[in-house]
Parts: sequence; C-alpha cells; structure tokens
Amino acid sequence: MSSYDGPAGYEPGGGSATPPPPEPQEPQEGSPVRVGTVVWGLVVLALAALIVISRLGIVALDGSYVLIGLMIGAGAALVLGGLLSARGSRRRDKEPTTGKS
Repeated sequence: MSSYDGPAGYEPGGGSATPPPPEPQEPQEGSPVRVGTVVWGLVVLALAALIVISRLGIVALDGSYVLIGLMIGAGAALVLGGLLSARGSRRRDKEPTTGKS
C-alpha cells in the first residue's frame, strides 16, 4: 500500500478515474454580433424566399434583377452596419475602464 490518494474521483481497484464535472461557464459580456454574419444570413433568407415565391408561380422574377437588388441591399446593410459598429466602439473607448477584464 502507498500513501498516494490518486486523482479526484479515484477509487482504489475501481477501474479508471472519473474526472470531476465541468464548472459552468458564465456567458461573455460584450461579445458583439458580427454585422457580416447577420447581413449574409438575411441575404440567404431573402434569396430562399424569392426562389420559393418564384416556384409557386406567384410572381415571375428575372434572376439578374434579383441578384442586383440583393447585392445593393447587402452592400448598403454592410456599410451601415460597419458605420454603426465603429460609432459604438468609439463610444466604448471613451468610457472609463473599471479594471475588470
């Protein structure tokens, strides 16, 4: 016999040790939503909706006009989202820090 206790959850002669349960992690505060992800998600949803509408025969759509419209909308949303994000980060940079990370 030895004085070694083994890792937590170890039972002598009981097989392998079971690791302790993981500690729950708190969600990170201030993790911003990425504008590009939201915009491209909306583009994909809009494209899917237009394809469904086109296949149902409700409206006849011209593919080149649809793509032009989607690209103009996505570009405008990306520019606006970038400007709003930059404005928000400038505002956060002016606030005093609390020393917490």
